[in-house]
Amino acid sequence: MSDETLLADWAGYARNLEAALHRCILGLDRPIRLILAAVFARGHVMLEGDVGVGKTTLLRAVARGLGGAFERIEGTIDLMPTDLIYYSHVDWDGRPRIDPGCLLKHGEELSIFFFNEVNRARPQVHSLLLRIMAERSVTAFNREYRFPHLLVFADRNRLEKEETFEIPSAARDRFLMELSIEIPEDPSILRSLMIEPRFHDIETLIEAIPPAIVPFRQLYEVSAVIQRTIHVSPDLERYALELWCATRDPGAYGIRLEGVEMDRLLLAGASPRGMSMMLRAARVMAWLFDRSMVVPEDIQEVFIETVAHRLCFQPIYEIRRSQLARELLSKIIRTIAAP
Repeated sequence: MSDETLLADWAGYARNLEAALHRCILGLDRPIRLILAAVFARGHVMLEGDVGVGKTTLLRAVARGLGGAFERIEGTIDLMPTDLIYYSHVDWDGRPRIDPGCLLKHGEELSIFFFNEVNRARPQVHSLLLRIMAERSVTAFNREYRFPHLLVFADRNRLEKEETFEIPSAARDRFLMELSIEIPEDPSILRSLMIEPRFHDIETLIEAIPPAIVPFRQLYEVSAVIQRTIHVSPDLERYALELWCATRDPGAYGIRLEGVEMDRLLLAGASPRGMSMMLRAARVMAWLFDRSMVVPEDIQEVFIETVAHRLCFQPIYEIRRSQLARELLSKIIRTIAAP
């Protein structure tokens, strides 16, 4: 099968999955499209949003549509790295037992691992998560376990700050995207979510999605085909490079933020890995729109979500990270001329 035929077939799978997600998840059209881009770019995703906006429902729905196993763990201050790998208990006959934890119990079939309230977990747990994300493997019981199909989704609690630990920059940089899941503004959607009984029974809602719409075991292969088939022109490469340089020294491009000393704003701009991930996502976005080449709109569509969490601010501005990062990157997009 040629690359073109393969991608055409898989574009049908992607559209079917997106349509199924829209039928059970209301008001999150853009996050759904961006999560699809992350899935086909083989990138991990950080979610941020208020309580009860549908983050877990969305991920469970994506996992069902992909096939494979879904696991979830709650971040707590007393969570230890070993809790992800195994757990010990006393069996029915009074004998101690050690069973595989949430990471190991499904082996290579694990498709999506959701770490809820990841910033409640201690730095030791973040270190283990970093290896899992970087290498899709973990060492336990004197052997290495691999998770070739794994995507990690994490949720950061943005409302409560007590007993939380900031995610280190190295771990943040491993996430392809950081998505904000907000309450929909459309009154008709709000009314449906509040009143229609089908949105009150999450299990039934998720079961309405056909299982394994996308053959998850082939995602890695298809992702590689997308990356080598969807082209980026030299002009667009220069555009992406200008965007990158502007994240490192926005003042040099005449970018100003009200009430901010621009020469004291940033410790570091986006990383090389981050910008390569941005282009990976842009290629997938072009493919989802049935294009064989990336256009500026594809980069602009994913720029904020793939770059904002990689910026390192001076401590005086870190507390305003969410606002400043989005405002800065929006101005960069408006300032740098697209080809």
